[in-house]
Amino acid sequence: MARRGYKVDVFEKRPDIRTMKVVSGKSINLTLSCRGIEALKYVGLDETVTKCCIPMHARMIHDLDGKQSPIMYGTKDQYIMSIDRRVLNEIMLSAAEKFPNVEMHFSHKLTTCNFETGEATFDNLEMTIRKHIFKCEQGQKVSKLFDLIIGCDGAYSAVRKQMMKLSRFDYQQTYIPHGYMELKILPNSRNEFAMEKNYLHIWPRHEYMMIAMPNLDKSFTTTLIMPFEMFKSITTEEQLIQFFKAEFPDALPLIGQQSLIETFMSRKALPFITIKCHPYHVNGKAVLLGDAAHAMVPFYGQGINCGMEDCIILNELLDLYNNDFSKVLPAYTNKRNPDAKAICDLAMYNYIEMRSKVNTTSFLIRKNLDNLLFKIFPKTWVPLYTMVSFTRIGYQEAIQRREWQDKILTRCLAVLAISGIVGLGVVMNQLGQNYKNWSVIVQSIMIKYGFVY
Repeated sequence: MARRGYKVDVFEKRPDIRTMKVVSGKSINLTLSCRGIEALKYVGLDETVTKCCIPMHARMIHDLDGKQSPIMYGTKDQYIMSIDRRVLNEIMLSAAEKFPNVEMHFSHKLTTCNFETGEATFDNLEMTIRKHIFKCEQGQKVSKLFDLIIGCDGAYSAVRKQMMKLSRFDYQQTYIPHGYMELKILPNSRNEFAMEKNYLHIWPRHEYMMIAMPNLDKSFTTTLIMPFEMFKSITTEEQLIQFFKAEFPDALPLIGQQSLIETFMSRKALPFITIKCHPYHVNGKAVLLGDAAHAMVPFYGQGINCGMEDCIILNELLDLYNNDFSKVLPAYTNKRNPDAKAICDLAMYNYIEMRSKVNTTSFLIRKNLDNLLFKIFPKTWVPLYTMVSFTRIGYQEAIQRREWQDKILTRCLAVLAISGIVGLGVVMNQLGQNYKNWSVIVQSIMIKYGFVY
């Protein structure tokens, strides 16, 4: 917006994180892919950001016996990138602050919005604290008029909360029964990565799992994800160590028993939330972007990428409608809402895949078939993960194409099954057996999968 010539005021509830030693809040690393990188190119930050990323070419699956098996995301030149959440925020804050028409207001909490006049009121949290300590009487409230209010304030958005007071605003939030807790794998004694660095490490255990993502300081941000009831059931140090010895035996020495005990016993598991709402705008005065519009569980690594792609869509519509907010914002809702809901659903599906399906034979067969067909028909057959992470194909279109591909694969597998049955029937017939029913079996399979009508 600053590059388009607008005067921009950024109001942030937290203090300036660049001045803080410890930043509380979400800790799971961000995974940048195609959509996020494209958005960063728009503002000239792609090279700066990618220098702070570590490429992850595949999932590294850790079995119970300690065996590690990589599963490629796509082709050899396709990868997602791990970046520390704080690092990315600091880069973008510093870049935005360089614009003379951008003013930052930290420690300001939104309290009210008037979507008719464009007035927004904030609590100055620093002055509120000072009032409490020094008994100051003035300075804790700030009000200002805006042509456009953009709510980029996360899953628990204060701007969205104000919009929910209006009529005909649809809102849905869902908590999954699983929570997460951040652990840490530090560099080894030689100050090297304790595991292979260019992978997203996953310990899938069906109803729960653990993941680890590499950092520039050679550590891994490690996240334990499981039902809250399981977190609550582990109440002693002995139970905790026995649980890890049984379920994550190769990870325990990497985390360290004492570090694991200190971390687990001093923290609470945090929740995952999915947010869906409609519309994303109020007339030509306000609009929601990112998690404020469509918070999702992090298992597809698309939260940051989807949020950044929102900016591309909004920017393109501002070009198309010559900055007329009354036309731009409804068009943004209509274009973005179906795709955002689709990726929220995909993210939930991918959690089931990551914790359970990645080490099943059926998943590996499907993955290999997908990759083979992609190599043979690169313009026609594109795996779902490739469409989502390595292209800007709309999320909804990606799901529709996947459904079509599933039908094709089902028929291909049916052909293989029929061929096997026929072959077996021929062999057994040659052995002198009476298998009149084979033709009936083959015919029924062909009818079921659409080869005979």
